[in-house]
Amino acid sequence: MKLGEVLVNQGLISEDMLAQAVEEQKTDGERLGATLIRMGFISEEELLQALSKHFGVRSVDLRTKQPNESVLKLLPGDIAAKYMVVPVSRFGRKLTLAMLDPHDMAAIEDIKFATGFEIDPVVANIEDIAKIIESHYHVQRIFSDVMFEMDMADAVGDVDGTGDVEVRERKEEDLSNVVDDSDSGPALKLASKIISDAVVLNVSDVHIEPYENDMRIRYRIDGILHEVMKPPKKLNRALATVVKVMAKLKVEEKRLPQDGRIKARVQNKIIDIRVSTVPTLFGEKVALRILDRSAIQLNLDLLGFEAESLKDFRRAIKTPYGIVLVTGPTGSGKTTTLYSALTELNDPGLNIITAEDPIEYSLGGVNQLQVNERIGLTFASALRAYLRQDPNIIMVGEIRDLETAEIAIRASLTGHLVLSTVHTNSAAATVTRLINMDVEPFLIASTLLAVESQRLLRKVCPKCRKEVEYSNEVLTDAGLNPKKVDFKLYRGDGCKHCRGTGYKGRIGVFETLLVTAPIREAILKRASNTDIEKTAVGDGMITLRVSALSKLKEGVTTLEEVIRETKVD
Repeated sequence: MKLGEVLVNQGLISEDMLAQAVEEQKTDGERLGATLIRMGFISEEELLQALSKHFGVRSVDLRTKQPNESVLKLLPGDIAAKYMVVPVSRFGRKLTLAMLDPHDMAAIEDIKFATGFEIDPVVANIEDIAKIIESHYHVQRIFSDVMFEMDMADAVGDVDGTGDVEVRERKEEDLSNVVDDSDSGPALKLASKIISDAVVLNVSDVHIEPYENDMRIRYRIDGILHEVMKPPKKLNRALATVVKVMAKLKVEEKRLPQDGRIKARVQNKIIDIRVSTVPTLFGEKVALRILDRSAIQLNLDLLGFEAESLKDFRRAIKTPYGIVLVTGPTGSGKTTTLYSALTELNDPGLNIITAEDPIEYSLGGVNQLQVNERIGLTFASALRAYLRQDPNIIMVGEIRDLETAEIAIRASLTGHLVLSTVHTNSAAATVTRLINMDVEPFLIASTLLAVESQRLLRKVCPKCRKEVEYSNEVLTDAGLNPKKVDFKLYRGDGCKHCRGTGYKGRIGVFETLLVTAPIREAILKRASNTDIEKTAVGDGMITLRVSALSKLKEGVTTLEEVIRETKVD
């Protein structure tokens, strides 16, 4: 019985729904199950339950129950692809096999003969099976090809086996096509697949990490690292080399850190990739920062500011002179906030200049300079030169020393607006950080307009979120009064949309410390972080925790995220 007939017989869809889905299937080329789910006629869970009932076997959700690598190795990739099956688990001599049709005895007997195991068939979604076959067995084949290439290269003296000339000739091609191009070298295919998959999954960073006996590749998705591959240790050498060639770095230099950039096209999108290599005990570690121009939204209204915080921030950046600082940990979106501010301020009547390390995105109408400390072009020297360029607004990537701070202060005192970042944990702590740099408090009080601190919270997945309840003890530990929690709390259950994590995307939370007369007085008295923050809250500042709690009340994030990223006020 065909899938459509099974679903109609069980009363899950009507004949009319089936006819619509079949007609839609002719144009989209999807499998019938995927089309029915996309059209909203049936849920993925209902589809699995229907198949399980029809075949009289268990069902398994491969989105949340991912087979481990040791189990997947028990079945050759060509057989998995031929029958569209994947092994899920092994117990003794019994191998649990996920498949669409558990009554396919020809497939079961063939797999039983190939593996030597007794087969326990279970039902799984065919789309999930196909993804595992693609992500595991296709990558394993590339691993094998690279290993073979390296073995052949060793025999002729090219110990890296990367084919440098070939990579140089192909480096600007669409990386999505390189993976399937038979003319591309296996090492280039592997690097291209890693980058292409990262772009598709909206990954911010890729880490290629060698260890004593193995290596791993991790993706940072929504701020959290996930291990996605464990290639053989021997591939680290070839992979590091091919990335260095693509980034125009010195291939032969393995003892010193290097930084470079790759410009690539993935799925018709131009992607900038920042490359950093560092020598470690067991080989070169490579970090890739993925900068997708099409994904960034340089609009202050879309970042997640509370209305009052945004009003204070806008008031500060539209002041003709003074200093506005943005602070937060690495990866908290400081550059996006600064770029959004510059985009809002950008006007043909203004001369806007930046000094950055590195330049992450090109802004039309803004003069951007890349800092290069190796040749003496530091933030301080760039700032000093900019004062002779008749600027209205100067953006400095980071104030990290007294020299840069003093020049920024001098610029603000002579009629310029200066935007920059400082690494601190809160807006109030920024004042203490500047004083610790030996900046005089009276200079801070007279030039600082505002300090904006921020964090990024993961958003709960809208497809699988469900209402949850917490004990009074948990709510109290989180700084909440259980009697005042009159709103619904949510948590993601894990689904295909969020890859089983329960989270999809991120949103910012912000606190804007506007330097008012009471704040200036506190700065001049060298008040502590706590006292400055109390004064700011008294002036109406919305703290990071309050901003995060507002996202919690709106059902945008989870209690766990609020606790993880912000402290109790």
